[in-house]
Amino acid sequence: MTTSTDRPDPEATTLALSRDGRPVSDRGDTVCVIGAGASGLAAMKNLKEHGFGVDCYERETGVGGAWNWRHDRSPVYASTHLISSRPFTQFPDFPMPDSWPDYPHHSQLLAYFERYADHFDLRSHIWFGTEVIRVEPVEGDGWDVTTRSTGGYGPERTSRYAAVVVANGHNWSPKLPGYPGLEEFRGEVMHASSYKDPAQLRGKRVLVVGAGNTGCDIAVEAAQQASHCWHSTRRGYWYAPKYVLGRPADQVNDTLLALRVPLRMRQWLYHSTLRLTVGDLTRFGLPAPDHRVYETHPIANSQLVYHVGHGAITPVPEVAGFNPYGVQLTDGRQIEPELVVFATGYLPRFDFLDPKVLGDDSGTGRPNLWLNAFAPGHPTLAVVGLLQPDSGLFPLAHWQAVLFARLLQARRSRPDRAAAFAATAQARAGERYSGPVKESTRHWFEVGHVDYLRAVQRALDSLEGK
Repeated sequence: MTTSTDRPDPEATTLALSRDGRPVSDRGDTVCVIGAGASGLAAMKNLKEHGFGVDCYERETGVGGAWNWRHDRSPVYASTHLISSRPFTQFPDFPMPDSWPDYPHHSQLLAYFERYADHFDLRSHIWFGTEVIRVEPVEGDGWDVTTRSTGGYGPERTSRYAAVVVANGHNWSPKLPGYPGLEEFRGEVMHASSYKDPAQLRGKRVLVVGAGNTGCDIAVEAAQQASHCWHSTRRGYWYAPKYVLGRPADQVNDTLLALRVPLRMRQWLYHSTLRLTVGDLTRFGLPAPDHRVYETHPIANSQLVYHVGHGAITPVPEVAGFNPYGVQLTDGRQIEPELVVFATGYLPRFDFLDPKVLGDDSGTGRPNLWLNAFAPGHPTLAVVGLLQPDSGLFPLAHWQAVLFARLLQARRSRPDRAAAFAATAQARAGERYSGPVKESTRHWFEVGHVDYLRAVQRALDSLEGK
């Protein structure tokens, strides 16, 4: 286990007591970061640069979070690549190599995070193989953080921190649908989180349920490996090519945003481009979208329509139910897959926190935060990376971390501005930073990256008196 270089000897630490009488190791002004994935690393780096001590707890044995395929909770599979292009994914102060492709492979992303951790000397502040089991607010805006070795081995230990950053990710807890008769189905069933290699599909009749980016990727691989592939979707979607006019699609879209082209005009341009290239998708058997483009998270896949057009993928409607030997569809058809892959997404989980701390008073699992980061009533708590942007996530996580570090500084030097920031978080929790989007768990954290970064900049300006 690696520990922070400035961590005091536990035996010499002045002990406080928790509310239930447990001994607590007081870490003074140190900030606790939960998770050493992309968002946790960005939080550590920026807190360090702003002069704060940092302890990070990571349940796995290495950095990288979801992008480290060795981790039990990683959703990465062998062919995973970025769906946002390199310039819009890299951290603003740590560029990816120019020699890398427009859409790097997951192994390159992991190497990138390892280099980032080494460059900014972050590993010495990380407790690997340590999971956080409880985070509790205490008087004075501090936090008691209880940890233990991953898997429940060894004793629990509670440390008191001045602030906490939650960066445990939101793409690791599978969202599994319930269907009549599913428990009686005799075929193989898996969630996409368990999918790792096309060999799992080879020679089988495969049904892929779900039209997110992962579902489309798996359907494309099944088209090449399975004996037959059905792809079930609840609604029609817009399938964005990864390249437009010879450039990565997100770079073209960002140019339009920089020119402040109105949403309706961008939607018209997108529809016109599709008509000129792919045409009417309903002629392939794909359902017509029930929404305008940009009202759901874009599906960046240049190959799905190709394989549908070649007959290697059979589009089918939503699943109605299961029986021991087959799957009933909502149009009355029955199919007989050997393997069903539920690419039905993930739900956020913060098991170590009382849901009310994150504003989830009803227990739905959806935090109620300002800027998707700040919980009303808890000025020393931030969630970093809880975003589903129309571009890369890592630059947004970077600026979230910078904002939190500046907030903690303001609590020392300009308490009036920090108090105003807290009041704003209370008043504007739940604010959205996108146009109209479908109301589903997949779009809970949807943001337009330009609108979101402008909002973060305004928050930074308010702290700095601009």
